Amino acid sequence: MMTDKVRIDTLNASSFKTNETYLARQAEMESNVRSYPRKLPLAITKADGVWITDADNKEYLDCLAGAGTLALGHNHPDVLKSIQSVITSGLPLHTLDLTTPLKDAFSEYLLSMLPGQGKEYCLQFTGPSGADAVEAALKLAKKVTGRSGIISFSGAYHGMTHGALSVTGNLSPKEAVDGMMPEVQFMPYPHQYRCPLGIGGEAGVKALTYYFENLINDVESGVRKPAAVILEAVQGEGGVNPAPVEWLQRIRKVTEEHGILLILDEVQAGFARTGKFFAFEHAGIQPDIVVMSKAVGGGLPLAVLGIKKQFDAWSPGHHTGTFRGNQLAMATGLTTLQILKEQNIADKVAAQGEWLKAKLVELQKRYPVIGHVRGLGMMIGIEIVKPHEAADHMGCFPGDGELSALIQKKCFEAGLILERGGRNGNVVRLLPSLLISDQELNVFLDKFEQALLAAGVRPV
Repeated sequence: MMTDKVRIDTLNASSFKTNETYLARQAEMESNVRSYPRKLPLAITKADGVWITDADNKEYLDCLAGAGTLALGHNHPDVLKSIQSVITSGLPLHTLDLTTPLKDAFSEYLLSMLPGQGKEYCLQFTGPSGADAVEAALKLAKKVTGRSGIISFSGAYHGMTHGALSVTGNLSPKEAVDGMMPEVQFMPYPHQYRCPLGIGGEAGVKALTYYFENLINDVESGVRKPAAVILEAVQGEGGVNPAPVEWLQRIRKVTEEHGILLILDEVQAGFARTGKFFAFEHAGIQPDIVVMSKAVGGGLPLAVLGIKKQFDAWSPGHHTGTFRGNQLAMATGLTTLQILKEQNIADKVAAQGEWLKAKLVELQKRYPVIGHVRGLGMMIGIEIVKPHEAADHMGCFPGDGELSALIQKKCFEAGLILERGGRNGNVVRLLPSLLISDQELNVFLDKFEQALLAAGVRPV
């Protein structure tokens, strides 16, 4: 074990160890639960904007950005200044939920970004993970309504803690975990490429909308009226599936009519990532509870609920967390929110997203293994398929998770960091910094095509 005093300022200089050495050491010291180092085997020694450098001095274009956490990319100078300012200000670094001038400024600014400038909302600071914010939202909905059921959707991802995992669609992490939260009812979520009802198109969306409404209205559905409906306006881990506007609008109308709270999980899709400040804004709706984390802390751990005041039924201390007052994250979060708003980043992202999708559709014509391109803004999914196998009755080819994994590996070797998602990991996902330039997006396109060829994919 290390006994010498460690100088932090030397750890990001020219590394005295290689990627291989660091990874081997971490495998000895860290649990098997670690995941990203298995797919992205590097040790990061430097990060700037959308670029990172590893211990072997190789540079990568980072289109993962902390799974969407780093809205402004790595080490944005204004974010670093905000950290330095707090450190030299004399403000406390830890406060539980005590008040500080910094917390006051952050709260006011964040509220102003919510629907109606936040006049109908209040904030709840939870433990600094999206999962804990989801837990709080679920508990509050039950407390407000006196009911215990929750409706969630196939393909959903809401976190790995008990309640959050219970409303998450992915079955793998639920294996051998008994006693999931009771009365969770899953319903099909619309999918632009693989309609869960096997209909597709506008007819499929209408059928799914009717299915939801009928379940709530049917007195013999077998499902008791729930406390809440929880969903993502754009599913991230589920394969980058944007919800159709009319479907979201109808869910909002039905939940309002029946006194069911609507919880929008904006942990990954929020804060200008989809070309709107919140992804639900594409449908023009107002949720009862908004779950916020990742980018809200400007790269540091923070999670917050936006709660319509009429549903703020908490008693003091009924959902707490030691680190719900992360002052540094409020500083970096405030700086990030200001830049996103003042520089109109959402509009930039919307335009770039449409341009990039068009370029990927052109690529799709040459590489039929790209079955579908979808997403909004800088939240884009590329579904990888088996075009030489039989398509289903809707013309959809079987997904190819193995090729998707190989493409991710070849992207990494080409100096491009991407994530995967969707069923069996067959969707390659882009979540880069929202400040990525057009030139850097062209670098992505070049490296991605290199990876396709290196994976043995041949153009037609």
